Amino acid sequence: MLPSLFVSHGAPTLPMTDAPAKTFLEGLAGHLPQRPKAILVISAHWETAVPTVNAVDANETIHDFGGFPRALYELQYAAPGSQALAQRVGALLSAQGLACAQDTRRGLDHGAWTPLLLAFPDADIPVVQLSVQSGFGPAYHLALGRTLQPLREEGVLILGSGSFTHDLSQFRHYRQAVGHAEPEWVSAFADWFDLALSQNRTSDLLDYRRLAPFATRNHPTEEHLLPLYVALGAGGADPRVERLHASTTHGVLRMDVYSFGVSQ
Repeated sequence: MLPSLFVSHGAPTLPMTDAPAKTFLEGLAGHLPQRPKAILVISAHWETAVPTVNAVDANETIHDFGGFPRALYELQYAAPGSQALAQRVGALLSAQGLACAQDTRRGLDHGAWTPLLLAFPDADIPVVQLSVQSGFGPAYHLALGRTLQPLREEGVLILGSGSFTHDLSQFRHYRQAVGHAEPEWVSAFADWFDLALSQNRTSDLLDYRRLAPFATRNHPTEEHLLPLYVALGAGGADPRVERLHASTTHGVLRMDVYSFGVSQ
């Protein structure tokens, strides 16, 4: 059975950057026990009022950013969609009393296609994207992930895509300070979160904004951490947690990747 994953997708330029996170994501498929039949991506860059899936036959590549090199806008990730998986997600959520809308036009934003372009460059695996509801918080998204858990037994890779830390107010400063060490407020938060995950301290994780050091500084808003909770929930009760990768880009963006496997 496939694990569920959380990946930090970083800046849109990651595919064009010489960084440890890029190298790791290029080998991500080797960490999976089998090739996915389809991929469900929960991206921080699609926020809606209710859970929504993109139900399309073919995914367009959304370049949802500005001010980057022209070559970045020429990157394409034309993975097929999956009407069947979109319907299956809707059925799972409906069975738990959650409404699930469909968007029949939307393609893949860079939270989805950036890691997929590196991990599955042939773009030949069907991909469906599921939105987050940033106003509902971690507990809601953990429960959402648990609802999606059966997909793992059906060969679907559940991929939460966000950022382990995400204070963009400091991005330009640290980006320009080449070789600058990761600040303590980044490492302290990441270390706390990693320990809480490894010890399956779910109640602490749900209350991270009060308990974790520098929580609101690393995540002024929550949308980039919520996909982690979906992946954690999809891992099942008391999941086996493994940190597959840890690194930092641009001084303040932790690029950690986690796998949530079968129950212990």
